[in-house]
Amino acid sequence: MIVCKFGGTSVADATAIRRTAEIIRGRADRQPVVVVSALAGTTNALLGAAEQAASGHLVAAIAAVEALRDRHMAVVADLLGDDATAREIAAEESVLFDELAHLVEALSVLGHVTERSLDAISSIGEQLSAPIITAEFIRAGINAVLVDSREVMITDASFGRAEPLPDAIAAACRDRIAPLLRAGKVPVLGGYLGATVEGVTTTLGRGGSDYSASLLGAALEADAIEIWTDVDGMLTADPRVVDGSKLIEHIRFDEAAELASFGAKVLHPNTIAPAVRRGIPVYVFNSLKPSGKGTRITFDAPRLPVRAIAGKANVVIVKVRSPRMLATPGALRSIFEVFERNRTSVDVVATSEVSVSLTVDDDQHLDSVVGQLRAFGDVGVERGRAIVAVVGAGLCESSPAMAQALAAIGDVRLHMVSLSATGINLTLIVDGEELKPVMRRLHSAFFGGPNP
Repeated sequence: MIVCKFGGTSVADATAIRRTAEIIRGRADRQPVVVVSALAGTTNALLGAAEQAASGHLVAAIAAVEALRDRHMAVVADLLGDDATAREIAAEESVLFDELAHLVEALSVLGHVTERSLDAISSIGEQLSAPIITAEFIRAGINAVLVDSREVMITDASFGRAEPLPDAIAAACRDRIAPLLRAGKVPVLGGYLGATVEGVTTTLGRGGSDYSASLLGAALEADAIEIWTDVDGMLTADPRVVDGSKLIEHIRFDEAAELASFGAKVLHPNTIAPAVRRGIPVYVFNSLKPSGKGTRITFDAPRLPVRAIAGKANVVIVKVRSPRMLATPGALRSIFEVFERNRTSVDVVATSEVSVSLTVDDDQHLDSVVGQLRAFGDVGVERGRAIVAVVGAGLCESSPAMAQALAAIGDVRLHMVSLSATGINLTLIVDGEELKPVMRRLHSAFFGGPNP
């Protein structure tokens, strides 16, 4: 049994959905469970409509809803024509759009959005796409069955970034999905969304469809998890930044997780964790080139000093300086508790006896964080920085590789340098405008190609 996840670009329109159906037809003998994203761009449009409504621009918000309605109805007509099934799907979609319009109108009255209301609205994208895709699968001869993700993906009530409850998910999979597989059916679920035990809709955060697939794979003890996207697999660098980036055909779990966390867009950072715990291989394929090699992610890939270069822009450095930190037990713990209370993740940390520097890439709650950190001493904030990560499982075993990395960047100013505890990631913090040049220099040093 395998879990196949298709991202937004893989189900962007009727042509893409037909292509997805052919991919699943070719995997029918492997008992696929299919996880689908919203049609490309839908989630952003839904969140935009919510913000417009809450800001008093109801007419614009309703116009955005109607544009989405027209787009989805056009896809239904293109795929299914005008038969009874098409009319039934169109009616179901209309009900969801009417519900969405009511939610948007409610936000305009309230004048503000909550994370719970955003979950209710943003999750509609997958609720819209999954029935359409299931209907096309059936039309293509696949014995597909639509499953409401909220019956399976059970989470806590942390709206906006809900935490899955693995035991509850496993029990739901045994009750809801396993019988369908035994009956020779292909379950189709929307990714990204779930529900609390009480049935309140939640989401797993942006990119959460990958996470949904991995959680389902772990719960069902799948033989493999396939992530279908619009690139050939994981590459040695972002091809939009570095010309000549190379396909990584085989990579270790820990390396893939690091690359995802530090800017690689192919995988959601949380995707790997459930698969790692179960030892389930993850494959990344290009739905535009189904016969391509893709990338295989396992425990046993060869250990290389450098596997890839990743980068992340719009990073903020937070510096806390205080002589009181000197030899004070629990000082670091207290500082990190401030970030935890404000639901702000920290990427890179560097410390001295009297200071600590940290980077964050989500500054939504930064004002609150800084205000609370002032209790410990002087606090400085530096915006417009970037992270460049040199990732390789054998990096810590190769001093020449680290020396080569530092030599490659030349006279570029480094604000922070950190080697991860596992020795798999050399992290460099540079000025934002240096992100792309530094990535290109490092890629040239380790993988060849032009040296800017």
